[in-house]
Amino acid sequence: MKIGFDSKRLFNNFTGLGNYSRTLMKNLVAFYPENEYFLYTPVQKQTEITSPFLDNPLYHTRLPDTVFKSYWRSYSIKHQLIKDNIQLYHGLSNEIPAGLNKTPVKSIVTIHDLIFKCYPETYQAIDRMIYDFKFNYACQQADRIIAISENTKKDIIEFYRIDPEKIDVIYQACNPLYYTLREQAENDRVTGYYGIPRDYLLYVGTVEPRKNLKRVIESLRYLKPDLHIPLVVIGKGGKYKQEARQMVIKNGLEKSFHWIDHLVDQSHLQSIYQNAKALIYPSLYEGFGLPVAEALLSNIPVITSDRSSLKEAGGPASIYINPESSEEIAAAIERVLTDSVLRQTMIAQGYQFALLTFAPEKATKNVVECYKRTLGNGM
Repeated sequence: MKIGFDSKRLFNNFTGLGNYSRTLMKNLVAFYPENEYFLYTPVQKQTEITSPFLDNPLYHTRLPDTVFKSYWRSYSIKHQLIKDNIQLYHGLSNEIPAGLNKTPVKSIVTIHDLIFKCYPETYQAIDRMIYDFKFNYACQQADRIIAISENTKKDIIEFYRIDPEKIDVIYQACNPLYYTLREQAENDRVTGYYGIPRDYLLYVGTVEPRKNLKRVIESLRYLKPDLHIPLVVIGKGGKYKQEARQMVIKNGLEKSFHWIDHLVDQSHLQSIYQNAKALIYPSLYEGFGLPVAEALLSNIPVITSDRSSLKEAGGPASIYINPESSEEIAAAIERVLTDSVLRQTMIAQGYQFALLTFAPEKATKNVVECYKRTLGNGM
């Protein structure tokens, strides 16, 4: 198969959508090297993270030959796809080019979440309009849709009235490094580098209202003093993060929080996961919830919300709380910190669930089967 990919995020985004794109492309080449993979991007950043895609001859990168780069990505790219004899185009980040359905090129789009529909107050009106147009167009015009969770599939059906038979739910794999545990000495070296104390809880993700960090801060008042181990917060943020930090200061909790805005290396995050007592992830809504899967693969317990897709990511061994109840969050933290049998059960069962459910071979096989079905030569 000759497959083209919207690779703007792969080369220019170094968080969620970019990570999804890079992980999928690495796995496709690793497990299905017989196919030809074309990466189409309007701009290209060459970094340590993107260089594997520029240096590997199994990837064919295409840049626009025009100054109108955004127009090329959304409209005129179809001429390049035809020139390259692309059979299938995969929009990796919620959109596909206009008019692709009028060409011989089949198309698939991955829809990650519809947060702007579920929580419209968290987006500017103009952004909601643009996203709604692009997402709806992609869902209506693509030959097939990949939803990254059953919850996202449900939202696509509800908001865009899409036939369920058109949608394949395929969970994403994690970064390959998470499938091998690191040595304890290396983990200790990394946490020491960041000045992280020996015992701590962990929060990973952008610090924004939907991620609900303030509720965790509130929960500390319900914890016994001897259970007040620090919460390490890894993630950037704007106004909400500043409000959260002020809330910590106002309540005299500075010693209970350790803030990290930037990690030197992605592998450091795995070490920080592995040394943590638990991940606290009380998000109000997620398309998938990748930190939950990463934490389970890192052999730590997970406390997360009973909402959206998070039960899919956390499996049967995680603790689920009402994210709007600081009392429930505190009670869950107490259980994990004081019940050693529960903790070990959560770790063992959570790790096995994540290893089986989010295995790279399984996720990649499901994607390739989707490609074959779309081209009419599969399952």
